[in-house]
Amino acid sequence: MALSSQMKHLVPASPEAGWRFCVAPMMERTDRHFRFLARLLTRRARLYTEMVHARAVLGPAGERLLAFDPAEHPVALQLGGSDPHLLAEATARAVEAGYDEVNLNVGCPSPRVSAGRFGACLMKEPALVAECVAAMRERAAGRPVTVKTRIGVDELDGYEHLARFVGAVAAAGCRVFVVHARKAWLRGLSPEENRTVPPLRHEVVHRLKADFPHLTVVLNGGLRTLADCRAHLERGLDGVMVGRAAWDEPWMLAGVDAALWGEAAAPRARAAVVRAYLERHVRPELAAGTRLPRLVKPLLRLFQGEPGAARWRRHLAEAAPRRPSDPGVVLEALRHVAPAEAA
Repeated sequence: MALSSQMKHLVPASPEAGWRFCVAPMMERTDRHFRFLARLLTRRARLYTEMVHARAVLGPAGERLLAFDPAEHPVALQLGGSDPHLLAEATARAVEAGYDEVNLNVGCPSPRVSAGRFGACLMKEPALVAECVAAMRERAAGRPVTVKTRIGVDELDGYEHLARFVGAVAAAGCRVFVVHARKAWLRGLSPEENRTVPPLRHEVVHRLKADFPHLTVVLNGGLRTLADCRAHLERGLDGVMVGRAAWDEPWMLAGVDAALWGEAAAPRARAAVVRAYLERHVRPELAAGTRLPRLVKPLLRLFQGEPGAARWRRHLAEAAPRRPSDPGVVLEALRHVAPAEAA
């Protein structure tokens, strides 16, 4: 597809834009506790919050929802919504809170989300998405406003529709598109099924990058290893975004900086990461009133594939609810996988 006349004047994204490797926004997964752990594992990866509706950001719980540790940078807030005014106000709050990026969700296929006229259903309304992006950029104080989308929705799954959607939203000033390489079915499939049933079409995302070389295009969907990620980057994509794989096996994040940025890998053991997370995050959070089960949830699969991993998970899962303010639970669990470090 030839670039439209409205696209030609756009300035190319900076090669240092920083989307080379991203950890996807995941509901009930990428909270500030998981993000803190992730930052102990990788210095370079860009981290995303769970999706938060713009109205919630502006409500009485907004300050709590926006809270994050400075160690998390670079970190992006993902917003849901379709009201340009609300999204603009929520973007201003994100700027005040210190986020590095504000991302608009145009990919969630949840029926409840669609009923609220946000998420993947917005792919059917490119003009509205463009209006939202333009309003958000006015309040973003120079921070990037980005869009996470699918390659299609329902019957609108041809490449031409995706290209028109990207063209319209890019004309409103969006420079970065994170594209989940599956279409979304708004009826008949659950959100979980929408992550696996529609076939992956990575080639569509590569075609998009070829047709819009001045935009930053980030591939999401089906990436399970750093070798997968590197292969797509070497073919010309600007970035990759990993979701479930990073949650299922968070230790993969420890290899990101070396594999994708060529940095020397620090010889750090998993047990040392647990110790750092315990001292720098768990103890201060317990003192502030956070309950231990929330704090250990990101740790459950850190030793995936290692001897004693099942006992580690079981001890954390069973003991944390019984002793919700006792950091000693973490050290006890560590004995199952790293006895010397637990002493």
